[in-house]
Amino acid sequence: MISLSLPSSPAKTHLPSPKPTNHPSRQKPPSSTTFKPQNSSFYSLKDRLFHHLNAGHLQKAISTLDQMSLQGTHPDLITYSLLLKSCIRSHNYQLGHLVHHRLTQSGLELDSVILNSLISLYSKCGDWQQAHEIFESMGNKRDLVSWSALISCYANNEKAFEAISAFFDMLECGFYPNEYCFTGVFRACSNKENISLGKIIFGFLLKTGYFESDVCVGCALIDMFVKGNGDLESAYKVFDRMPDRNVVTWTLMITRFQQLGFSRDAVDLFLDMVLSGYVPDRFTLSGVVSACAEMGLLSLGRQFHCLVMKSGLDLDVCVGCSLVDMYAKCVADGSVDDARKVFDRMPVHNVMSWTAIITGYVQSGGCDREAIELFLEMVQGQVKPNHFTFSSVLKACANLSDIWLGEQVYALVVKMRLASINCVGNSLISMYSRCGNMENARKAFDVLFEKNLVSYNTIVNAYAKSLNSEEAFELFNEIEGAGTGVNAFTFASLLSGASSIGAIGKGEQIHSRILKSGFKSNLHICNALISMYSRCGNIEAAFQVFNEMGDGNVISWTSMITGFAKHGFATRALETFHKMLEAGVSPNEVTYIAVLSACSHVGLISEGLKHFKSMKVEHGIVPRMEHYACVVDLLGRSGHLEEAMELVNSMPFKADALVLRTFLGACRVHGNMDLGKHAAEIILEQDPHDPAAYILLSNLHASAGQWEEVAEIRKKMKERNLTKEAGCSWIEVENKVHKFYVGDTSHPQAQEIYDELDQLALKIKELGYIPSTDFVLHDVEEEQKEQYLFQHSEKIAVAYGFISTSTSRPIRVFKNLRVCGDCHTAFKYFSIVRRKEIVLRDANRFHHFKDGTCSCNDYW
Repeated sequence: MISLSLPSSPAKTHLPSPKPTNHPSRQKPPSSTTFKPQNSSFYSLKDRLFHHLNAGHLQKAISTLDQMSLQGTHPDLITYSLLLKSCIRSHNYQLGHLVHHRLTQSGLELDSVILNSLISLYSKCGDWQQAHEIFESMGNKRDLVSWSALISCYANNEKAFEAISAFFDMLECGFYPNEYCFTGVFRACSNKENISLGKIIFGFLLKTGYFESDVCVGCALIDMFVKGNGDLESAYKVFDRMPDRNVVTWTLMITRFQQLGFSRDAVDLFLDMVLSGYVPDRFTLSGVVSACAEMGLLSLGRQFHCLVMKSGLDLDVCVGCSLVDMYAKCVADGSVDDARKVFDRMPVHNVMSWTAIITGYVQSGGCDREAIELFLEMVQGQVKPNHFTFSSVLKACANLSDIWLGEQVYALVVKMRLASINCVGNSLISMYSRCGNMENARKAFDVLFEKNLVSYNTIVNAYAKSLNSEEAFELFNEIEGAGTGVNAFTFASLLSGASSIGAIGKGEQIHSRILKSGFKSNLHICNALISMYSRCGNIEAAFQVFNEMGDGNVISWTSMITGFAKHGFATRALETFHKMLEAGVSPNEVTYIAVLSACSHVGLISEGLKHFKSMKVEHGIVPRMEHYACVVDLLGRSGHLEEAMELVNSMPFKADALVLRTFLGACRVHGNMDLGKHAAEIILEQDPHDPAAYILLSNLHASAGQWEEVAEIRKKMKERNLTKEAGCSWIEVENKVHKFYVGDTSHPQAQEIYDELDQLALKIKELGYIPSTDFVLHDVEEEQKEQYLFQHSEKIAVAYGFISTSTSRPIRVFKNLRVCGDCHTAFKYFSIVRRKEIVLRDANRFHHFKDGTCSCNDYW
């Protein structure tokens, strides 16, 4: 036996010339060791044992063996061999262990056939150490079957190095490999670590003749190339050169195409298979239906469903799972009705079918309660959920923001000992973060036994969405330090974290890392960069990324249109939309939200209404609630409140709080008390605990000086325990985010900030600034109102920007609510006094203040 050390240069590995060595497959045991019973009862029991074996009654045969053992007699090696093979074929490994025990008690000298069967037995039940010990004890009884059994044992039990070592040891001992040896060793080479050795052995295989004569070897090679380095081209070459193919071979190739994202090729290969006269089985049909699901081709999926029914496999659980998944993914309106019909028709449900339908409900959007109900029905039955089931159910809890239910589900996860599995842990992290509990999300991440890239991506994305980019960036550094590597999703999550708080400095650093990492042409990352730069206030940088990315998809175009719309560049937004149509890219629902928003921000009423009417006629897009909200905003901003109300009343569905709050906001801007109160009443009828409606109505009364009504509304809010979201503004300086609230004095440089505000107030008054005290929604004296105005969080953030930055780059400030009207006026004066551009992002849009003007032209 040689000790194999994987060569640093695979080309130096030497393989012996293919010279077959004859080794008898079976040695006859010496006559002196053959047991020859003398009494008639032995023959009676032996005959009974053979009778039970022939009838397929393995348990009764073992019982007869036990009776013989009690009488002190034992059958011969041939009988033991038949018993072992029956145990292996029936997967009854516990009985196989019992036969081995009886064999040891018999005192018979074991031959190679028995020992090889024992290796196979322990290989099948996962006890590779016992199989190895038996092989080591064989000595000169080892034959080619022994070697092939050991190699297969190692390969089947994920001992790739040992399998490859055994293969080379076998060659060193002069044995010539057969198809089973090659199949086993290629299976061991089906990973990134051993693919280079697999290619060397492949070269040796070509000299043997097994490549073009054995189907199993060909299938093992296909898997080696696909799993080793995703080399579908070489895998297909192997498939193409195989003179004999069966349904298994075709199915394997179709499945591998589908799994690596080449769904169209999988479908084409399936059609070739059928035209070649092969009849697809349940695994083939399952694979091709899954390919349709990945491509979203419902019509083609329905055709395959017809073929499934003609084949009589429509009730098969494997095919049924694929059909459930296909219908759930492909239906355009998110309906799961067809998927449910397939599920309900299945006579038997296993964990896969239950998981498929539950996942379908979760992914369809808005059906999370139904998913939970199905899960409860599942656990009350005889089918136990697996880690994939729990992962989907935890996602449903996250979508519902139901942390109590999520923790109940997780308790069951722990009880079933599935908590250490990554996909469950990742879903738990996501559930906690989406329920606003980042502390428990981090604990769920920390207790994961093995953290993979998905785990890191999940927690990074969670921190990014919770506006905690500092933790997200720290984890990014931890990923790099751990050598886990990052992928496109990691970078996209970090860019999202930077854009959510307007940290353009961090965004630029990530952009630099992206360029070094070779991801600059990744479509997903380019889209994230466009969004990051536009949301951080640098629309020109976003446009540069867009121009340099080559062929963009609908998300790329929509991100750019949205960016222009948010910055108030309606003309550029609409020009980009027309270029998108000219490029042959079909808009989606989000694209039209961006287009209508662009029109709304600058008051292009006729243009906006034209696009609203054309979206269904020209592109088949049915307007959703968000589109109606955009048109209500378009009409409301421009003062067409009656028309906006008519649109609300004519909607094909009941207006939700989003539409009505938009209308109520417009009523406040234009001081229409009657319509504003009417809209607020409708909102509060739908949801008596909607704080935004109370705030908007309170502001409407305050702007009209109706302080008693304001006090009454605030009293109702207090009784219902409703609170107004605190206004806050923030600015990034030297890669650190500084956050401010109204009247904030907690900053270390608070005195300098307020000194700067005093200086600014004096200078802008000299230029003609008059404080707009109407925006102080409190019943106090005018002098105090003016003082309040200069304590607004956005003014404090801008003042800090002036004292802490000396470069000519614009000051970028972000606010969680709509910018105050007085602040908007003051910033125009600030830009003159300090000769600096101020970019402000509020809850609705961007404002670029430069040389005394704002990009919104005071239409906001």
